[in-house]
Amino acid sequence: MPTARESLLNAALAALTDLPWPAVRMVDVASAAGLSRQTLYNEFGSKDGLARALVRREADQYLRGVERMLAEWTGAADRLVAVAEWTVGEARARPLLRALLTGCWGERLPVPRPARSGAAMSGVPAQRRADAGLPAPAELVASVRDRSLAALGRGRQDSRTKEERADLAHRCELTVRLALSYVIAPVGEGVGLLVRTAVGGAVSGPSPRAAGR
Repeated sequence: MPTARESLLNAALAALTDLPWPAVRMVDVASAAGLSRQTLYNEFGSKDGLARALVRREADQYLRGVERMLAEWTGAADRLVAVAEWTVGEARARPLLRALLTGCWGERLPVPRPARSGAAMSGVPAQRRADAGLPAPAELVASVRDRSLAALGRGRQDSRTKEERADLAHRCELTVRLALSYVIAPVGEGVGLLVRTAVGGAVSGPSPRAAGR
């Protein structure tokens, strides 16, 4: 059963299906969640706090999904393809995630304004984390790169040189950036093939750059 906080976040997200964020009222979010408006303000502090919490949850869910894709597959190239294809599919279906990954915030979305300087810290740990700051697109790309790199080296004695590991990190970042190109400029299916072509050699043998030296 969801917590009061999760119920309120779910209600706010559901409201965005029919209304732009400026038209979403706190009292309606509380009512839809079956909770009091006071509970809503206790959890989030303000509508801006609710926006930050929504976006923080979206970022966390995305990164957990990336880790799940990396764990569900075994082949190195297959893992990166799965991350790319999942990223494209989720970003197309989830407007908040798409905005987070691209930095393109429409007027219908809860653009997360920073917490006011000097404002009292929330008594709710999850809200303090949301208020502390949200990841920019480049930070999310770096997070996916680092998680992918860690997954590809887990459970094995990595014999790659420092230069080869740096090259692999580059290919891991290339994976998510190729996925984002499909999010920004949709061209149907095919990101998996593109990723496999771009990173296959690097994760299964000497990379093209390393082989050329």
